[in-house]
Amino acid sequence: MHLYGTQSINEKGHLTIGGVDTVDLAAQYGTPLFVYDIALFRERAQAFQQTFQNEQVGYQVAYASKAFSGIAIYQVAAQEGLSLDVVSGGELYTAIQSGYPKEKIHFHGNNKSQAEIDMAFDEEIGCIVVDNFHEIDLLKKTAERRQQRMKILLRVTPGIEAHTHDYITTGQEDSKFGFDLNNGQADRAFEETHAHEFLDLIGLHCHIGSQIFDTAAFQMASEKLLLKMAAWQQNHSYTCTVLNLGGGFGIRYTEEDAPLEPAVYVKDMIRTVKTASEGAGFPVPEIWIEPGRSLIGDAGTTLYTVGSTKDVPDTRRYAAVDGGMSDNIRPALYGAKYSSLLANRAQEQAGQVYTIAGKCCESGDKLIEEAELPEVTAGDILAVFCTGAYGYSMASNYNRITRPAVVFAEGGKHQLVIRRESFEDLIKNEVGYMQEGAKR
Repeated sequence: MHLYGTQSINEKGHLTIGGVDTVDLAAQYGTPLFVYDIALFRERAQAFQQTFQNEQVGYQVAYASKAFSGIAIYQVAAQEGLSLDVVSGGELYTAIQSGYPKEKIHFHGNNKSQAEIDMAFDEEIGCIVVDNFHEIDLLKKTAERRQQRMKILLRVTPGIEAHTHDYITTGQEDSKFGFDLNNGQADRAFEETHAHEFLDLIGLHCHIGSQIFDTAAFQMASEKLLLKMAAWQQNHSYTCTVLNLGGGFGIRYTEEDAPLEPAVYVKDMIRTVKTASEGAGFPVPEIWIEPGRSLIGDAGTTLYTVGSTKDVPDTRRYAAVDGGMSDNIRPALYGAKYSSLLANRAQEQAGQVYTIAGKCCESGDKLIEEAELPEVTAGDILAVFCTGAYGYSMASNYNRITRPAVVFAEGGKHQLVIRRESFEDLIKNEVGYMQEGAKR
């Protein structure tokens, strides 16, 4: 069994994370429970940044917080010197409440509202990544009305498809995101923004997909964007100073996955940008990236308590847990695969194959189709690895199931950073129905 980050097996045969016994965590906080290995998050953040520093190029590493948003993880990201990528007013509000340095916040999204744009201007954030012509109009009117400058990047689709699931591939031509680089949209967006009195166009942005295991697509995207930036410099005497290549760096969910180390992705990007810049006679821009999953994904583990089991002769064995698609929608949505072990019996040899079923009233609520485990009994603690990205952030109250608690573990200590929802939380915003004419 592959262990991640600081995970180990202690003398009791229990899985530990950050030096903390996960069985004790399950007993104290209940299950389902998200446990984050904060030392691993810090290690990844430092590795990305150190590579840029070693290569002596200007950079920003922005945590793509849609992977997991919250005050506590924003505070850790700020401690590590990361910038922050937010995609909604809610994420921006949370970042501000966490005390995040406003000048390091980048605001993304394909349908920003006027209220969200006003919030970005109110908080004087670092930049807005512009996605469409409607947004350009909103930004122009807002900036002019307020007489306030705002840095922007133009998000473009370079027509490069990374080899991932269709639902999480966003850089090809048929995408809801960005200005197409090949049909003139990007040029029109440039013309509408580069000379505006209050919009400071600093560069281009692209995001070509997720869970990518090689650097070829990043290289092609870099070359295409740099050629466009060089053309604008030649034709308009305007130099974009930032090239944002997004994120999408893969992680190891199962033994089938073979991700690269952060340094490999970054070094190849830098080499390509330097070569393409030299070839185009263009100054090497500042390089920005937006890792999310690769910072936080395998730092997260979900603990469940096993309940019922069911044998279907000659077909499969089921083991049901006290969570499921309400805290991890990815298997149902993407067909995502995960690995697992029994946290309370981590040294025992696997001899059975189970389908791990969730408790939601859906036949498709299956977390793992083929989990190799010892003979499972009710009360066992199942640890599912690499749930740190898009687990809690996509969690729902489907079937009126409460969202789990979140705990950070580091250096032999642990702390609760998000409380488990209560039944009272489920109805706190409800006002009920009063039939007309009825007495109140």
